[in-house]
Amino acid sequence: MNKRKIYYLLHSGKNSKLAYYIKVYLQEITPRCLLRPFLNRKLKEAEKRPDFDYIMERVNYYNRLTKDIAYSQNDWKRESVCLDKQQKTGQKVYYFDAMEYGRWFPGHLLWRLEPGDPNQYMTLPSIVKCRNLEGDSRLSVLLNMDKVRHFIFVNDKTPWEEKRDKVLFRGDLGARKQNRTDFMHRWYGKHPVDAGMTNYEGEQEWHREKLTIAEQMAYKFVMSLEGNDVASNLKWVMSSNCLAVMPRPTMETWFMEGKLVPNYHYVEVKPDFSDLEGKVNYYLAHPDEAKAIILHAHEWVNQFKDKHREDLISLLVLKKYFDITNS
Repeated sequence: MNKRKIYYLLHSGKNSKLAYYIKVYLQEITPRCLLRPFLNRKLKEAEKRPDFDYIMERVNYYNRLTKDIAYSQNDWKRESVCLDKQQKTGQKVYYFDAMEYGRWFPGHLLWRLEPGDPNQYMTLPSIVKCRNLEGDSRLSVLLNMDKVRHFIFVNDKTPWEEKRDKVLFRGDLGARKQNRTDFMHRWYGKHPVDAGMTNYEGEQEWHREKLTIAEQMAYKFVMSLEGNDVASNLKWVMSSNCLAVMPRPTMETWFMEGKLVPNYHYVEVKPDFSDLEGKVNYYLAHPDEAKAIILHAHEWVNQFKDKHREDLISLLVLKKYFDITNS
């Protein structure tokens, strides 16, 4: 392993997976019977909070199920499982993140946990990490899963005006990431873009070493391009003093990408990236507008930093799910 890879491993800026797995395995061995008696107390606590209306607005955004929603009951009985019989999924983070809240509920309740990054429409009420923003996705109920990878926030002390006047893109390419390949074809090696792929698929001349989050924050503009689902860097970019640049999202997660306002929370570019240089030049010439977008992005990020409130929202999302599907 070369020095650069060792440096990246030590300074990537990402969440510690070791700390995450220590926490979730301790959670896993804690008897669930110790938690379940306190569920009603926690839910009643939420009702007394001054921000309860805000909490319920998010609950109903993540969980759009209604009692009259149609789906096959026979398929539901065949594909759903009891909470106490839920097996670990192939990607264990989805199981651990879902069971962080599922373990509070009675073990006989049925649910359907869909692990991974599904981009198809659910035909049964399912707990998912992401869902499509177009079409009918009411059967897709969002929980914050794979958050160790996605939910990263930073404390950026470098003002926007002191960063480099360029657009940065670093990311891997693949079959489900055609938009990233299109971006590389259009902007690799061209002003004002510093673009590189971090895996070894496609054009080998495109390959660049991974940059730490701190190194990426040296740029005024950072591309947030969807991959298997959403752009995994969007959370930390919007918490930094960089401008997130992207086409309008097609998928959303717990971060509620579908509610982000173009050119208010992020800089919107066309899906073919043809207007990228024009957008960059505009915000370089209008720094006050750029800094206003950064401020709005910070305001959006701040709503996810109250861990206690996030826990209550997650529990209420599941309560609504079980009330409707197990009635």
